[in-house]
Amino acid sequence: MPDTSAVAAISPPYVSEFSHVKPGDTEARSEGLRDFFRYRDLGILAATGGRVIAHIVTAARAPEHGTGWHYHTADFHIVIMLKGWAKFMYEDKETLVAAGDCVHQRPGIVHYLFDYSPDMEYLEVVGPGDFATTECDGPCPVPAPAAWV
Repeated sequence: MPDTSAVAAISPPYVSEFSHVKPGDTEARSEGLRDFFRYRDLGILAATGGRVIAHIVTAARAPEHGTGWHYHTADFHIVIMLKGWAKFMYEDKETLVAAGDCVHQRPGIVHYLFDYSPDMEYLEVVGPGDFATTECDGPCPVPAPAAWV
């Protein structure tokens, strides 16, 4: 018989519901952290009682200034690029994140998303779901984004 003690240990008082969200079930919305992106909720925030949020992020318009330097107060944060690409500064290092790449943003890492392709689409998973974003000074200059043609 399988050992279920680990599952039993995290179940109460945590919410952990089954969730199945299909592409047409939720709409991509501009109400999110950045107004130049669109966010499609994947139902994970509700299914986990707020412990984790997962959404698909897409480009809504061409980059002008990017996200600015910031960090997140989160225990866990990954970005999986599904389509296109995005350029980030992670501390003082420029990083191209292309389709198929996965980035684990360690807690508190200072970063800046400054450029992305018109077809950029990524899955973002963060815990806790109500993570905070804090603007801050950056360690170096940031390249300008390329114009969309």
